[in-house]
Amino acid sequence: MEPQVTTPSRELASVEGIALADLAATARAWLDGDPDETDRAELQAVLDALPGSAAELADRFAGPLLFGTAGLRGPLRAGPNGMNLAVVVAAAAGLVRWLDARGVAGPVVIGYDARHRSAEFAHVTARVVTGSGRLALVLPRPLPTPVLAHAVRVLDAAGGVMVTASHNPPRDNGYKVYLGVAAGGPGGDGAQLVPPADAEIEAAIREVGAATGIPLGGPGQTLSEDVISSYLDGAAAVVDPTGARDLVVAYTPMHGVGAGVFIDAMAAAGFPAPLVVASQAEPDPEFPTVAFPNPEEPGAMDRVMALARENGADLAIANDPDADRCAVAVPDPAAPAGWRMLRGDEIGVLLADHLMRRGARGRYATTIVSSTLLEKLCAARDLPYGETLTGFKWIVRTGVPGVPGRATGHDAPLVYGYEEALGYCVAPEHVRDKDGISAALVVCELAAGLKAEARTLLDRLDELAATFGVHATDQVSVRVDDTSEIAALMRLIRAHPPTSLLDEPVTGVDDLLPATDALVLRTGSARIVVRPSGTEPKLKAYLEVVEPITDGDVPAARERAAAALVVLRTETCAALGL
Repeated sequence: MEPQVTTPSRELASVEGIALADLAATARAWLDGDPDETDRAELQAVLDALPGSAAELADRFAGPLLFGTAGLRGPLRAGPNGMNLAVVVAAAAGLVRWLDARGVAGPVVIGYDARHRSAEFAHVTARVVTGSGRLALVLPRPLPTPVLAHAVRVLDAAGGVMVTASHNPPRDNGYKVYLGVAAGGPGGDGAQLVPPADAEIEAAIREVGAATGIPLGGPGQTLSEDVISSYLDGAAAVVDPTGARDLVVAYTPMHGVGAGVFIDAMAAAGFPAPLVVASQAEPDPEFPTVAFPNPEEPGAMDRVMALARENGADLAIANDPDADRCAVAVPDPAAPAGWRMLRGDEIGVLLADHLMRRGARGRYATTIVSSTLLEKLCAARDLPYGETLTGFKWIVRTGVPGVPGRATGHDAPLVYGYEEALGYCVAPEHVRDKDGISAALVVCELAAGLKAEARTLLDRLDELAATFGVHATDQVSVRVDDTSEIAALMRLIRAHPPTSLLDEPVTGVDDLLPATDALVLRTGSARIVVRPSGTEPKLKAYLEVVEPITDGDVPAARERAAAALVVLRTETCAALGL
C-alpha cells in the first residue's frame, strides 16, 4: 500500500529552508527502499504526524551518518541519520564493494555487543557479506570489542565490523570498521580505518542504492570459542607470570559484555577471581543503574567503589559496555568516602612507567589532548615518543609516514599507546586498538607488585611527580542536544581566544584545522585543548597544569595544582561563553 502523508500547512511549508513537501517526498522514497517493517512503520508514523513532526523528520534526513572517530554511531531510529537496518545493510555493502574494488581477499569478521539490535545488525551484515560472495565469520556471542580486533589479526581477515556504541546512551548504536593487513596499510593490521579509506567507503555506500536491492546470502560461519581462547591467551601473556598475585579487585562491566571475558582473563593470568557488582553484572541494553554507561561520567563508578570499600579491596576496576576502556579507582583517605577514581592520564602514565621498568623497548604514544608527562618520561629514558590526533586509529599508526602528528626516533615499533579517555593499548601485537581487559591485567600486575612492597599506585604517582613535577589534568565537558551549538562554541573561542590564563600570558595559540577541529592554548605552566568529541554530542576542553615540586613537598604541589585547575576551569568556561 502506498504510504500516506499529511499535507503540510502553509505556515510550516519549509524547515530550515528545505521545502517540507520535498522533505516528505524524500522520506517516502526512503520508505520504499527500507527492508525492515518496524523501521518503516516508525518512519510512517512521523510522516503521518506532519506538520507537527517537521523538525523531527528534518533531523532524521539532515544527512547520512558519517564515519567519525570510531566509525558510524547514532541514535536507533529510521532514516539515513540514524542506526537502522537499511543503514547497516548499505554500510556493509559499501564496505565489501570497497574491498572488492581493491582486490582485497579474505573473510570479514563480525562481532557485536548486547545493545538494542546489535545481534540483528551483525547477522544482517554477515548476510550482506556472504551475498557478495565473501566468507563472513561471526563471533559466537556478544563479546568485547577487543576480541573482534584480535580476531581480525589472527584470522588474517580482509576486515572486521563491530556492532557497538561503546559507552554512548542506551538508545544509540554504532558500527566500527577494522581493516586487515592488506587494506589497513603499515601499522593498520587489525586497526580501525583511517582516511582516505573512510571517505572512500562512504562514497561506496552512497553508490549502493536502496537497501532492498542488495543481495543477501546465508548466515555465514559462526566461530567457535577458540577465537576467545586465543584472545585470552594473548591477554594473559601481557603480564609477567612470576609476578605477585595477592590482590583483591572489585569489578563492574557496567551492564556490558566484559564480565565473562574479564573473569576468565584474571584466572588465566593467575589473579584471584574479582568481586563483581551484582546489579551490573549481566548485559542490559537499558543500563538501568547509570545515567550514562561511561566510567568517566560522575556517579558511574559509585557501585563498584562501594563494593570495593565494603570488602577492603585493593582496586576497583570498571570496563565500559564493550570493554575497550578501563577505569580504575583506589583507596584514598583524602577522597570522599575514602576512594577516588584515577584520571585517564594517571593510569596512562602508570602503565607506561611500569612497562618501561619491565624493559619494554619501542615507541610510547599518546594524543594531543593527553598529558605532556609521557613525552617527558620518554625523553628521560631515551625512548621513542609519538603524539597523534585523537583516536586509537591514529595512535596505533604512530610514526608511520603520512600519519598526522609527530614522532621521535626512527622505525621504532609501537609498544604502548594511551589516550586520556581511559583507552590503553598495552600489547599492540595482540590487539591493535584500545583494550580494557588486557590493560586491567597490567594494572593488577603493577598494583600487586607494589602491594608486595607495602606501597600503592598513589605512591608510584608521587614518585613520578617528585621527578617530573605534578601534571594535573581536568576536563570541561559540554553536552548539547543540538550539535550546531558545538560549532558555534568553536567559532567563539577561535575568534576571541583568551590572552592570559592563570595570570600568565598565552604564549601559543595553535589552530589544528584542517587536520582536526581543535584549538590549543599554552602558557608557561598550563595548556588547554578544545575540540568536539568524536563519539558523543559534546564539546570538550582538556586542561593541564604543571606544578614544580618545591623542597620535595609533593602534597603541597598537588594542592597548588588543584587550586590552579579550579581557576583554569573557570577561565575556560568564560572563554567559551558558558
